[in-house]
Order: sequence, then C-alpha cells, then structure tokens
Amino acid sequence: MTTRDVPNEALPWGRRAPGRAFDIGLVAVVALIQIGGTAGAAARHGGRPLGVGGVLLLAAGALALLFRRRYPVDVLAVTFVTTLAYWSLPLPRGPIFAALVVAFASVVITGHRTAALWSLVLGFVAFPWLPYLVGNQSAPSLANIVGLGAWLFALFALAEVVRARRERVLESARSHEEAARRQIADERLRIARELHDSVAHTISLINLQAGVALHLIDDDPAQARRALATIKDVSKESLVELRSILGVLRQVDEDVPRAPTPGLVRLPELVERSRVSGVHVTLDVDGAIDHLPRNLDLAAYRIVQESLTNVARHSDRPKALVRIRADQRVLGIEVADEGSGRDVSPDAGGGNGIAGMKERAASVGGWLDAGPRLGGGFVVRARLPLASSS
Repeated sequence: MTTRDVPNEALPWGRRAPGRAFDIGLVAVVALIQIGGTAGAAARHGGRPLGVGGVLLLAAGALALLFRRRYPVDVLAVTFVTTLAYWSLPLPRGPIFAALVVAFASVVITGHRTAALWSLVLGFVAFPWLPYLVGNQSAPSLANIVGLGAWLFALFALAEVVRARRERVLESARSHEEAARRQIADERLRIARELHDSVAHTISLINLQAGVALHLIDDDPAQARRALATIKDVSKESLVELRSILGVLRQVDEDVPRAPTPGLVRLPELVERSRVSGVHVTLDVDGAIDHLPRNLDLAAYRIVQESLTNVARHSDRPKALVRIRADQRVLGIEVADEGSGRDVSPDAGGGNGIAGMKERAASVGGWLDAGPRLGGGFVVRARLPLASSS
C-alpha cells in the first residue's frame, strides 16, 4: 500500500494526508539542509567549495523526493546513487544524507522492507569502501565500520517503529469504518422492521374490515359503514406513522407529522382497534409499564401488535388474551389465541411474523417462543430483560 491509498484520517502525521504543498516544502527543507548546510560547513572549515557538480548531485537527491509516494523504491535508488556519488568524489563533507534518510524511511513505512534491507547492505559496503577504492579517502577503520553499522541499525529500527504505528492507525481507521458500516446496516434493518410491522398490522385490519363491508353492504349498511370508518381511521394512523419512519430516511423529521411513539402505554388503542376489527381482546396488565426503556418498549409493543395481527388473520373464532407482567428485572408478554381450535402456525403459509418477533426479542436481549397451546389455539410468550435494556 502506498501513501496515496491511505485515508486522510488514517495517517500517523496528522488528520489529513500531506499534499503536494507538503512535498514541495519537504524538498525545499531537505535541499536547504544538504546544500546550505554543506556549503556552510565548507566555509567554516576553509575547505574546498561545493561547486556546481556537488550542488547538482545534492539537488537531484532532494528533488527525487517529490515522487516518493508513487515510486518509493525508485526514489530510494536515485537518492542512494546521488548520495554515494557525492560521497565518493573529493567534495566537502556535510549533512548530505538527509534525502537518503527520507527516501529510506518512505520505503520502510510503505512496506517495501526487502528493498530497504538491500539498501542497508549495499550502503554498509559501498559508503566506507568506494571512496577508498577511487582514491579519494583513506581506508575505513574498524571503529568507523562499527559506527556505521550501529547508525544503520538505529535508522532501520526507527523506521520500523514509525511503520508499526502507521499500521496501527490504519487498522484503527478500518475498524471504525467497519463499525460505521455495521451501524448503518443495523439502522436499515431497524427501519425495515418498523415498516414491516406497521404495514402488516394495518393492511391486515384493512383487509378484514373491507371483507366485512363487502359482505354486509346490502344486508346491514350501518355495520358496513362502521367497517369503512375503521378502514379510514386505521389507514390515516398508518400513513402518519409511515411518514414518520420515512422522514428519518429523508432527514426531515422536524417537518414530518408524527404519531406518538409506539409503546405499551398505547396498548388500549391497539386493543380497541383489534376489537373494532372483530378480534375480542382481553387485556391483563400487572406492573408498571409507563417508564420502560425505549427500545424494549417498542419491541414489546410490536410483539403484541404482530401477535394480534396473526389472531385476526388465522383464527376462525378470533378471541385473544394479552397478559403483560412487569417487575424490576423482566417484562413478560403472553398473547394467547383462545378462540381458534386449530394448531396451525401463523407462519405456515410462508410468512415471517414469528421470525420477526423473535428478532425483536433477541435485539433487546430476550427470547420469544410461539406454538400451539393446550386445548387448541396458539400462544406467543416472550421474556424481555429490563436490566440489559436500561
């Protein structure tokens, strides 16, 4: 991976990736160190002047750094050659290794460790001996060789530390990005679940009431009129809730009319709608349900709603008992279809109502079980822990 592939937030030297201006500034600083520093050292010690050739070699190594992001290994080779050429000629000594150090660090940081190690080996051999072989310097002493080896080892170790830190920062950035993607996926799933539960319940009631209206429109117009009125009220409420949910996707929540947030305190409304649609519901609540955690409150409401929808869809004699039990630790829910003599699962026709309810319960750390009850009918039982949802 090269620096160009790194996200801005993932770089160890700051919150944004250094751009072209940074690279030009780096080249200027390196050139100033190499050329200005070496010329100053020569002037102070009365040595031979830098000359045009020396300036060109040092400038070429610095200018090559402009391309170190795209071609790090090639830039290392160029700076290695220009620096070695300068070192082998009878030119004044000074801080001429700045470009080579920067190029070497770039190679290590971007993961080209083999090229970096080869440059160390070649440098350890060539820099002490090539000037001696061309007659411009005396043979290196053992102390010089050991010192050079220690300096090269320290340079490699420092570059490895920077590389390791950079990789940790990159891994952290990837982890944050993955977490953000998971959060988006979870939010989409939550919205899809809300849409499913709201639409499925409303359409079921509308379907039932439409059937009643068609059946009684000639024989009992008053009852048919009441069924149509129920359809109007239910569809209006559903539209408000759907606009509220879709408003989250449009990010215009403040401009969207909202229905009250579904929760167990609205159970009487849900029971009344079910009764109007023809399901005789008995509600039995024991415990405080008006200050439940929001996510658990919504999950419990949707479980009861889906269970009553299944009763309305599948029961041949729709009659249901809804029991809610709340204590300090657990919220218990039981919805029993007492009127049906059938043992058929509500999902037997290929639906996913029970699976959706189980996902609801699991999302707040609870569990849900659904199946035939003794004496016929069907029952849904759920236990939702209050402690893990607070």
